[in-house]
Amino acid sequence: MIKANTVGMKPLRTQSVRITWRDRWKLYKNFRYIYLLTLPGFFYFLLFKIVPMWGLVISFQNYSPALGILHSKWVGLENFIDLFTYEYFYIMLRNTLLINLYSLVFFFPLPIVISLMLNELKHEWFKKINQSILYLPHFMSWVVVASLTFFLLSQDIGVINKLFISLGKVPVSFLTNPNLFWGLLTAQNVWKDVGWGTIIFLAAIAGVDPQLYEAAEMDGAGRIRRIWHITLPAIRPTIVILLILRLGHMADVGFEQLLLMMNPLVKNVADVFDTYAFAQGVQRGQISVGVTVGMFKGVVGLVLVIAANKIVKKLGHEGIY
Repeated sequence: MIKANTVGMKPLRTQSVRITWRDRWKLYKNFRYIYLLTLPGFFYFLLFKIVPMWGLVISFQNYSPALGILHSKWVGLENFIDLFTYEYFYIMLRNTLLINLYSLVFFFPLPIVISLMLNELKHEWFKKINQSILYLPHFMSWVVVASLTFFLLSQDIGVINKLFISLGKVPVSFLTNPNLFWGLLTAQNVWKDVGWGTIIFLAAIAGVDPQLYEAAEMDGAGRIRRIWHITLPAIRPTIVILLILRLGHMADVGFEQLLLMMNPLVKNVADVFDTYAFAQGVQRGQISVGVTVGMFKGVVGLVLVIAANKIVKKLGHEGIY
């Protein structure tokens, strides 16, 4: 056997290909219909995501709608200082992070598990029925979800508490107990969106080469081993990307859900940045404060995404950029 001596060998250099504007124009021309299909999405992000960003200057002003952005008084970092020195700032930060941490730990893995279970169903009609049942709650508004929660868990008219009373037990204050509030929010998120979250993972699983399963089955690998050694490694890039994007929303909490579920007895564990921005910016007319909170959340999300992406790359996975 002849072994190649690699000592002192220089790595091969790849020649860089220069693409001219004529080549780019031919490429655009060949795929012009595909680019036309992307125009609605492009204009959506341009009009509703990019153009409004110039309004972030309001966070550095004492904004008055009557004066407008150009004539409102500039206050520099005063709004940010007021936010960071607010007496309930750390309580809002704690609530925001822990509610999202509950969601990350208990909600994020469930779509992966359910998509793996759905993929193992052999009867296609039974699989579609289960998917439809799981997807249905996603299309319900939070008003409906909150009403159903009140109907089930209310201490006065709740079905579960009526069952407790019929069994001779003391009714439980599910909706007014601060110790149960974060778990209740997580349970609502799981019921409402866990089925919808399986769509991306099922699409990733559908891209796995079936020959890999056939080869593993011929080698005697059982269902669990096929899932562990074939399916999960194949969808790992999708899991990593979604995890990074999820970390970018650690400063965001479902505002509608909290607004509907909040009551004075759980306010200490339910007050977050979104509810504070609503109270200050909309109810009290301090628009600059609301924009300041939004900008703070955006910066936190950006930092978390960049940090998570670097950690993922150091662990040997592909990041989002």
